[in-house]
Amino acid sequence: MVCYVNNSTHEAAENQPLADLLAALGQAQTRGLAVAINDTVVPRADWATHAVQPHDRILLIRATQGG
Repeated sequence: MVCYVNNSTHEAAENQPLADLLAALGQAQTRGLAVAINDTVVPRADWATHAVQPHDRILLIRATQGG
């Protein structure tokens, strides 16, 4: 199935857990990562159980430091 990660097309398995998708993208262990699906933030505690659906718009945001 097709989903969109930061506006780029990505193939994912049907009902793939968000945690598995993030692992495939090399982002599963990234500190300071926030994920929103279809404009709704998904808490880290729900990543293992939240299933990605066809055409979901997934936004990955990394916190950074600076001044």
